[in-house]
Amino acid sequence: MISRDDVAHVARLARLALTDAELERMREQLNAILAHIDALRAVDTTGVEPTSHAVPQFNVMRDDEPRPCFPPEDMLANAPDRAGDFFRVPRIIEE
Repeated sequence: MISRDDVAHVARLARLALTDAELERMREQLNAILAHIDALRAVDTTGVEPTSHAVPQFNVMRDDEPRPCFPPEDMLANAPDRAGDFFRVPRIIEE
């Protein structure tokens, strides 16, 4: 199964600072997850087709149909600051 060193390595890669107690708890939880996966592997799935969902999924969204755009004057009517047909926003640069 998963060793404490494996958990510490993954935590370091994820830039997580875990205490000794957290490392042990994560090790136990990951081992429990892997044990559950091993139990699922033991199930006979002969004749069962692979599916991505347990129940059928249907697209309930409307068709994407082109529509006319709003005129720029209407869209920019409440803009606090504008430059021609564009919104002007504060410059944000972080170093």
